[in-house]
Amino acid sequence: MTKNTPSPKAPARRLSWNDPATRALIYQALILSLVGFAVWYLVSNTLHNLAARNISTGFGFLSQEAGFAIGESVVAYTPADTYGRAIWVGLLNTLRISVVGIIAATLFGTLLGIARLSKNWLLSRVASAYIEVMRNIPLLLQLFFWYAIITESTPGPRDALNPLPGVFISNRGLKLPTLQGDGLDWIVAGLAVAIIGIVLLAHWGRKRQDATGKIFPLLRVGILLLFALPVAGWLLSGAALTVELPELKGFNFTGGMSLSPEFSALLAGLVMYTSAFVAEVVRSGIQSVNQGQWEAAGALGLSRARMLRLVILPQALRVIVPPMTSQYLNLTKNSSLAVAIGYPDIVSVVNTTLNQTGQAIEGILIIMAAYLTVSLSISIFMNWYNKRIALVER
Repeated sequence: MTKNTPSPKAPARRLSWNDPATRALIYQALILSLVGFAVWYLVSNTLHNLAARNISTGFGFLSQEAGFAIGESVVAYTPADTYGRAIWVGLLNTLRISVVGIIAATLFGTLLGIARLSKNWLLSRVASAYIEVMRNIPLLLQLFFWYAIITESTPGPRDALNPLPGVFISNRGLKLPTLQGDGLDWIVAGLAVAIIGIVLLAHWGRKRQDATGKIFPLLRVGILLLFALPVAGWLLSGAALTVELPELKGFNFTGGMSLSPEFSALLAGLVMYTSAFVAEVVRSGIQSVNQGQWEAAGALGLSRARMLRLVILPQALRVIVPPMTSQYLNLTKNSSLAVAIGYPDIVSVVNTTLNQTGQAIEGILIIMAAYLTVSLSISIFMNWYNKRIALVER
């Protein structure tokens, strides 16, 4: 073909049933029409049935007074607040148990996964037995078990166990000392600065190690920052700071910080159950690393702990992170079982709300939207982290 010869034009496409692309478009249009019709029918039929029973629709009830109490909340709440505020309290309770559970299950599960691969026969067998037992007992039964242990096997407030000064364990929960005063804000600010500093130092330390081969002692420096910066913030503020201890008054404790039996049982059940699955994810990730990596690290004179931290686990993360995302999502969604033991998560609060208002559809939509938002947020973060640690081909 010469330089001036025009390229041949593609033949014009005709709408014909014998054309696979045309048939595909027709099938997709038909399926889309059927789905749209089904949605329209369900919505219109639901609205008609609600109108026939004089049941109002919409989310206007969120601004009405709730009129019911919530046992524990992260933010201030009274029965005089609105239903919207009550649902917000339930969502924060769900987020609190999810975040604490994910952190604890990750740490405990990682230790279990490493223990199962240990050369110590007893440690390996104990870890294996724990994993198999926990994975094969339904989570709901485990929640009932831990709730019964906490409420039935511990004494009442008057006979509460006192293992440490200011710490009391009873069937009303765990009571701990807490800090009070204007200097607390400065301590929290110092803690936030320390965390940001640790993240920046970790990034700088990796670049320094790649350039010079020298390892930055991030663990020791991080611990120092976590302790020193909050204390420095409090000293610079000059504000008063007091320790409030729990005190027994009447039939219960007042003051201090309290972890309710419901929160403790739910956290114990979620962590013990999920950590067994996390352990298997960690074990498979470690075993996916080639044996030659162990031998090469051993030839450098590294101890087994340093081999794991510096050589094996960084490579295993590429295998661990994708299935770990599923475990984090499972823990978050399994927290909805809290309603069985009385922990006021979003499911429990919305159930009370829809029983009082009759807005069942709106209540279910709120629960679905809340869990969908949280799950998508976890997935987005974990996918970002997975791409960050993935190998980049050159």
